[in-house]
Amino acid sequence: MNSPTPTFIRGMGSYVPSNKVDNQALCQRVDTSDEWIRTRTGIRERRLAEDGQACSDLALEAATRALKDATMERDQIDLVIVATITPDMSFPSTACMLQHKLGLGKVASFDLEAACSGFLYALDVADGMLASNRYQNALVVGAEKMSSILDWNDRTTCVLFGDGAGAAVLSKSGKGHQLLGFQCGADGSDPTLLHKPAGGSQMPATQNTIDTRMHFLKMNGREIFKSAVRVMERAVRELLEKHGVSKDEVDHVIPHQANVRIVESLAQRLEISMDKFFCNLENYGNTSAASVPLALDEGRAQGRFHSGQLGVLVAFGAGLTWSATLIRF
Repeated sequence: MNSPTPTFIRGMGSYVPSNKVDNQALCQRVDTSDEWIRTRTGIRERRLAEDGQACSDLALEAATRALKDATMERDQIDLVIVATITPDMSFPSTACMLQHKLGLGKVASFDLEAACSGFLYALDVADGMLASNRYQNALVVGAEKMSSILDWNDRTTCVLFGDGAGAAVLSKSGKGHQLLGFQCGADGSDPTLLHKPAGGSQMPATQNTIDTRMHFLKMNGREIFKSAVRVMERAVRELLEKHGVSKDEVDHVIPHQANVRIVESLAQRLEISMDKFFCNLENYGNTSAASVPLALDEGRAQGRFHSGQLGVLVAFGAGLTWSATLIRF
């Protein structure tokens, strides 16, 4: 099961904006209620970035904390990957913005887009690039300013999301959580399940796309719920089978923080106790690519994970995409 040269998470950091918006406050903005949101999602509050805060600013805070936690100098980082669907701009990449703001060297930097699965996809990519021995230390960040693409007239979507960032410093040397394996997949047969229709080459920005609110997130919630549970279950089962691990050996599951009912359904289908699932979505909502690293860093800070224990990180996102990662704490 163990890789001969595992990748270690040398350090982690996370950040959420100070602007806390609970369900009651949101009711002043859209036609909804605290009970409606809590009973359907489990979310009580979320953090929203200020108007002047960009995705790279959120990433910078999390990355700075991760580097400090790793006790690593900035000139030791030679690879930067930012997972996001809310970049500062279409191009150049948010990773390039982050590279400059951190004061790094002229190192390889790029964005990865797999929506809410993005951070786990990025871990897989970084692990492979480190294994090539062409890179030594990678900074992997999941960062989102979801509030920038929400339609605040659509109560079925705007109540679900929040802003934040989580970061990890990866290395083939040192100590830390070991990344033992990955299982990624995608199904692009129906991108309209969760998408932002306009602004790309298929539907360039026009006055009509602005007037018809095509530059905001659109979601088929019912279908996403069913698909999310199905693909995350598949990813976890395939990951465990590949590495010869039984579900009873799993000590912790850190799932994408989208909806508590999705997490409960996943636990039931995997036959893994909800007690093993770490959830913090009630405080942050769905932060997309930032969701898993935020939860992983918070659980670690709370002392939930103990040395030698096995964990599974699992996520799903627009695409559809899905990913699962096996980790030894």
